[in-house]
Amino acid sequence: MNVLSATFPLLSLMVVVPVIGAAALALIKPLRSLAREVGLVISLLVLVGAIVAACQFDYAAPASYQLAETHSWIPVIGTSWALGINGLGLAMIGLSAILVPITLAAAWHEDDGEGAESARAGYVGLTLCAEAFMVLIFAARDVFLFYVAFEAMLVPMYFLVGRYGLGGVKAKAAALKFLLYSLLGGLIMLAGVVALYTVSPVEKNQYLIENLAGRITTSAGMEMFIFVTFFIAFAIKAPMVPVHTWLADTTEVARPGTSTLLVGVLDKIGTFGMITLCLQLFPNAAHKAALPIIVLAVISVLWGALAALAQKDLMRLISFTSVSHFGIMVMGIFVGSRLALTGAMVYMVAHGLSIAGMFLISGFLTQRGGTQAIDGYGGMRLVTPVLAGTFLVAGLAAIALPGLSGFVPELMVLVGTFGILPWAAGIAVLAVVAAALYVLLPFQKIFTGPARADKKHVSDLTWREKLAVVTPLIVLMVVLGVYPRPLVSTLEPVAEHSVLAEVGSATVATEGGN
Repeated sequence: MNVLSATFPLLSLMVVVPVIGAAALALIKPLRSLAREVGLVISLLVLVGAIVAACQFDYAAPASYQLAETHSWIPVIGTSWALGINGLGLAMIGLSAILVPITLAAAWHEDDGEGAESARAGYVGLTLCAEAFMVLIFAARDVFLFYVAFEAMLVPMYFLVGRYGLGGVKAKAAALKFLLYSLLGGLIMLAGVVALYTVSPVEKNQYLIENLAGRITTSAGMEMFIFVTFFIAFAIKAPMVPVHTWLADTTEVARPGTSTLLVGVLDKIGTFGMITLCLQLFPNAAHKAALPIIVLAVISVLWGALAALAQKDLMRLISFTSVSHFGIMVMGIFVGSRLALTGAMVYMVAHGLSIAGMFLISGFLTQRGGTQAIDGYGGMRLVTPVLAGTFLVAGLAAIALPGLSGFVPELMVLVGTFGILPWAAGIAVLAVVAAALYVLLPFQKIFTGPARADKKHVSDLTWREKLAVVTPLIVLMVVLGVYPRPLVSTLEPVAEHSVLAEVGSATVATEGGN
């Protein structure tokens, strides 16, 4: 695995700047009245950093770690502050850098009541901390550093849900459930991190991914043990059935912006970790475990779709659609097809855009309408036509309508899977059919028919919401749907480098996959 060093610590700067912004809001009281402006400026600086990284990235070698920097951190255990990005890391940092300023813009007037100044500063500061950890996780080349950031991410997210959620006591309970699930996964993963040190093939920088990938020589039992500890942590984060139950409870009470970052970006840490660590570090164990994992993924696809159809709460419905979508991603990751794995990685970006649209636009509706109950609305297209249209576009992107962001990656996963496990692809197609129902039926109930008298006061999207939130999301959904080639060509070499052998084959290594 090649590593291309940076001449300037750009990635470290993208981690440090949001932390400085959050600290300034916490320590400098006069800044709190400008919390929204400070947060937006800081997040836009990170976006500029992501654009600079994309411009400096060598697209002739997207599987290599680039913009790399390595600084000794805790040499006694062989861990370093080691950052670098391949094509997948670049895509995920780019997604994070796009969504954070959009969510801050969407929340511009959420804290306009009594105590607004302190509440805004707290919310923005925690969001900036979360962004710093996002960048750190997607750029970490050191497994121990990845683990530290993986666990540290829980702190801002816990308070964003529990302290700044919309459900009072219910929000605190949901935040605790999220924390306990995540801590359980993290503690299990810690056992694997400790064990990984003992099987590292080098005596210095034992946790560097490039020193571990394809070089670990240990017993099959030990490799499987470490793989399972990592996979469980990532399956909870992803989230996969049966460790998904925290998600709907959390998104039901979290602010729409928090749910956007949680499902649109942070849950992708699960699939990112499966690709970057599970596949690359433990290919033999991953190949042996692939079939039962795919069975769980197919169950997640079906369960998420059916559970979404049964929901009465709009935010819970959206969260269950994501369980189904993550199942498709995991299926693509482990089936042993380069096409499917590339599709899964593109899907990570596409889903982040569509789910952001679903949560934020639904948030605009529920904050104006005063309820998240689907049955509490009717005829809203007559009252809020722009909101209705944008909700439909985001929903159609989520169900993979041709021409929008979800179509190409979902097709890639299904086609790649069908060539190896036709039954898995066939069952997933049934969920795709159900997807049309769980998007179009709520749209029909909420937006069609006569307008309810108690909802005629609801206002449509403002110019700020149209310009700063809805427009960039829809433009990106359309661009990715119409012209996915740049993203696909960036991620395909990463897939070729990471792909397992086909499920059921006797070998582990592949030469390019399917």
